[in-house]
Amino acid sequence: MQIELWCIGKNSFDFVKKGVEEFASRLKHYTKFNILYFDDVKKGKKDSPLLVKDKEGKMILNKLADKDLLILLDEKGREMDSVKFSGFIENKMLHSSKKVIFLIGGAFGFSKNVYERANEKLSLSKMTFSHQLIRVCFVEQLYRAFSILKNEKYHNE
Repeated sequence: MQIELWCIGKNSFDFVKKGVEEFASRLKHYTKFNILYFDDVKKGKKDSPLLVKDKEGKMILNKLADKDLLILLDEKGREMDSVKFSGFIENKMLHSSKKVIFLIGGAFGFSKNVYERANEKLSLSKMTFSHQLIRVCFVEQLYRAFSILKNEKYHNE
């Protein structure tokens, strides 16, 4: 199984980039992992958030293959603790030969079409985080999930 994290927008903070790179490099010991960055759609003065979401959604949907499993990281998604998330990852590894794509949306969220295409929605917290910070949080949680599955010392229970 291959896992990918798709992000709308570039990293503008060096500490975010370093954090993502650190945990992504650790993940290479467990799974095929890749990060894709999409340019965000710049909102013009007359552009509505809906138009921006639709344009970003088209970029995402054009890149997806029919067999890809799309999981949105979304505030309205299902919440789980780190141990349950590790079980979620294990389940995907055992029962899915597809590429699993976790998607972090842009500033305005996801378009209706992206929501309709998504296979699942997960929330990392009830709090709102910047789209850049959540990248570090997610990649760390993915690393933590694999360390839990391997019974390693990273996670303390």
